[in-house]
Amino acid sequence: MIIIKFISLIAILLFSSYIGIIISNKYKNRVIELKEIKKGLNIFETKIKYTYEPVPEIFKEISGNLKPNIADIFINASKNMGKNTAKNAWNYAIDNSSTSMNKEDLEVVKGLGKLLGRTDLDGQVSQIELTDRFIDAQIEKAEKEYTKNEKLYKTLRSCFRACISNCTYIKII
Repeated sequence: MIIIKFISLIAILLFSSYIGIIISNKYKNRVIELKEIKKGLNIFETKIKYTYEPVPEIFKEISGNLKPNIADIFINASKNMGKNTAKNAWNYAIDNSSTSMNKEDLEVVKGLGKLLGRTDLDGQVSQIELTDRFIDAQIEKAEKEYTKNEKLYKTLRSCFRACISNCTYIKII
């Protein structure tokens, strides 16, 4: 009987640790993904200013420099620009992406699509810069949430372990 209790306690400890790690990693991944979007926008701004390449080609090039989740957004947008407007292709790519970003982050990133392909070079560059500033604010928020929640989940995990071990020790004696 004691062995069954011991095994179930170990399973609970491992499961709670695993859940804490997953939740903590979601906050960490959000920060990383926002920084990757920012990196992509900086590349986009440079390419659009100096190369005068079409947006779909620039997006394909950008996707080669980014991590997979964010690269998928740029690839999907590039593929869909032949069938849709740049705005619709960008929004579709964001809506169908698998990221750790929250709704507010996604809305900020979608803001880039408002003037994408509709205005001249200066209009697009100013939209990129505006989106970049909004992303900077989102990165700051995400980093604060990550720091706060990482400590929270680690503390909860430790408290839960201590509680379980104390309860087990009392019941076994």
